[in-house]
Amino acid sequence: MLLKKRFKRGWQKVKKLVLVVATLFVMALLITGCASKGGNQAQTQAKTIKIGFFAPETGSEAADGTSAYNSAKLLIDQVNSSGGINGAQLELVNYDDQLDTKQAVSIAQKLTTKDGVVAVVSGSYSGPTRAAAPIFQQAKIPMIAGYAVHPDIPRTGDYIFQQSFSGVVEGAAAAQVAKDKLNAKNVAILAINNDFGKTLVQGFQQQAAKLGLKVQDPNWFNFGDTEFTPVLTKIKDSGADVVFVPAYAAEGSQIIRRIHDLGLKIQPLGTEGLDSTTQFLEVAGQYADGLVIVTNLNRDSDQQVVKDYVKAYKDKYGHDPDMVGASTYDGLYVVINAIKKNGATPDQIRNGIAATKNFQAVTGVIQGYDAINQVIKPVQVQQVKNGVFKYFAEITDPAIITPPTK
Repeated sequence: MLLKKRFKRGWQKVKKLVLVVATLFVMALLITGCASKGGNQAQTQAKTIKIGFFAPETGSEAADGTSAYNSAKLLIDQVNSSGGINGAQLELVNYDDQLDTKQAVSIAQKLTTKDGVVAVVSGSYSGPTRAAAPIFQQAKIPMIAGYAVHPDIPRTGDYIFQQSFSGVVEGAAAAQVAKDKLNAKNVAILAINNDFGKTLVQGFQQQAAKLGLKVQDPNWFNFGDTEFTPVLTKIKDSGADVVFVPAYAAEGSQIIRRIHDLGLKIQPLGTEGLDSTTQFLEVAGQYADGLVIVTNLNRDSDQQVVKDYVKAYKDKYGHDPDMVGASTYDGLYVVINAIKKNGATPDQIRNGIAATKNFQAVTGVIQGYDAINQVIKPVQVQQVKNGVFKYFAEITDPAIITPPTK
């Protein structure tokens, strides 16, 4: 009987011990589960952090898409080779949108439903970026546009950001340069007829009106146009002393060459679309000397981040980077900075981007993002001298670089 009682008491102790161990095990599982659902701790345990990306890597604007993609890959490699973020490696989930809005929509759907990305960088133009933005907004996955300038992009919603200043800001800066730096009295406009050109012209005209600067009605051209003699002859006879040229490299280089061929004594003023060594300067040749552009990159900056980027890009790809590459690099740079500081869930990244202040990037100091997620930063002005882009000026006036919110 005594043995039976002892056995019973022993068995009760064993059951209590098993219950305690089981309880502790369950609590450990719960704690692990909670940690995996949020905060920086979860990101230290993650093996990879996926960031979506799209750009026109084939087709008519493949050069810009390649520049954007090369810069994104460069930054991903730099971060991963230095240990990643909190031990997690970055993965760039890349797609080619072929400068097609339908492709951009399809890509956005894949990125938001299948690929498991926590943020997206657009290395594309305004058209595809605008088409894709509502899908990312609906999915509550933050997207930042590297260099697309249309003002409607950040107005899509609170998860959509514009890292490069809007076309309205860039156009206004160009008008200020025409008035103050080029002493313009009568400005002609020759612009590409798309979102990019229209937005830049809008900003230019608005600022020129404030300055009392005479501006002629715009002359428009389309992608692929090659015959500019008639319109430039018209401009020659108009008495204009400056011609504002929102254009891309292919058409812009032909315009510059025709200006020379016709003997026009007129100062060309371009925009970021001409900011390319391989696409623009090599084609325009010696005739590009003297051209002034408003853009997003100061190659003569003494900031170390700019020097490091220019050197690393040239070492890796064999030629100098352009505005497109630098702007895309910065878009991803801002996302990565937000992950490091805030965490790697979509909401944490969105909040981290929105909180960015006085951030020294490759394309200048990002002062911050406004109430509708438009970037506020200075506009760079470059001039071609002896076949290379050199510092000409910087527009820092808050009245110009602060984008309109209505």
